[in-house]
Amino acid sequence: MFSRLDKNTKVFALCGAIIVGMVGMAYAAVPIYDLFCRVTGYGGTTQLVQYDPGQVLDREVTVRFDASRSRDFPWEFEPLQNEMRVNVGETALAFYRATNTSDRPVTGIASYNVTPFKMGPYFSKLECFCFTEQTLDPGQSMDMPVIFFVDPLMDEDDRLDDIRTMTLSYTFWESGDERVYETAEASGSDAEAQ
Repeated sequence: MFSRLDKNTKVFALCGAIIVGMVGMAYAAVPIYDLFCRVTGYGGTTQLVQYDPGQVLDREVTVRFDASRSRDFPWEFEPLQNEMRVNVGETALAFYRATNTSDRPVTGIASYNVTPFKMGPYFSKLECFCFTEQTLDPGQSMDMPVIFFVDPLMDEDDRLDDIRTMTLSYTFWESGDERVYETAEASGSDAEAQ
């Protein structure tokens, strides 16, 4: 009987370890996927860089700006410019405005992407408000900057010869909402807009 108890205890322990491992993997999947997207540019995820390329090409690209929010998120959120034309390699500055329309302080966090997705690796941000918690008091508004450039290396990629326009999309979510890390699905067309 003692050996049968040992077998049952081992099976129970193994099952418990597998369940704990699966739960751990489920929680780790979101940050690992986010890291993968940031490193590879998969799903239109842009790159956050520490430098300006210093090379500006004659080639122009129109950058459109899109803003959305999750369904019940009590903010108004909009770009302060609809689009801008930039030379490839040129550093540019754009602004988005968020306003808390509720009667309580609300903390939000933004995800982003770029379309077409193949432009993700070439759209580089020097500064942005993405993945950083922003808290607004009732009625408070905040203008949030995005400093960016389109990497001159895009000119060497034959797949991008037809690209004249791209869209930078931000979606705001209430802090703590795990969907914020699903950057591949957080485009302006997929998110539930106001």
